[in-house]
Amino acid sequence: MRLTTKGRYAVTAVLDLAFHQEKGPVSLAAISERQDISLSYLEQLFSKLRRNDIVVSTRGPGGGYSLKRPTDEISVSSIIMAVDESVKMSACDAGEGCQNVHRCLTHDLWQDLSNEIKGFLDGITLAGMMENKRVKEVSIRQDSISSDADAAA
Repeated sequence: MRLTTKGRYAVTAVLDLAFHQEKGPVSLAAISERQDISLSYLEQLFSKLRRNDIVVSTRGPGGGYSLKRPTDEISVSSIIMAVDESVKMSACDAGEGCQNVHRCLTHDLWQDLSNEIKGFLDGITLAGMMENKRVKEVSIRQDSISSDADAAA
């Protein structure tokens, strides 16, 4: 699967945002600290997420990002697609030209697998991930580590 760090980091950052937005907009610096993702990289990702209606930004003191829609309306695949990622299994595109101008021998296999993966990710929402016990435990642990670091500073 051709899912790079861009797609993985986008899903991670948006899930972090979903867990923390109840107190208002969430700063990218806070997400960066909790998820150990570079702030400049998050700025690039969130620019694309904003343009693709996944998040909204709030300027000024107390500003940051919030989800544009409820968590049960945002799928993992929509986040991945918003940052220009693909869930394709091969270089075969939807057309016929895998080998020069002809289809390759395994085109349909890889196309079907790509469709299955996209369908799977379409069916997973942020709300569903947030209800997962292990995901909740990780979020609580990260919050605890972040709070300990803030107290020590």
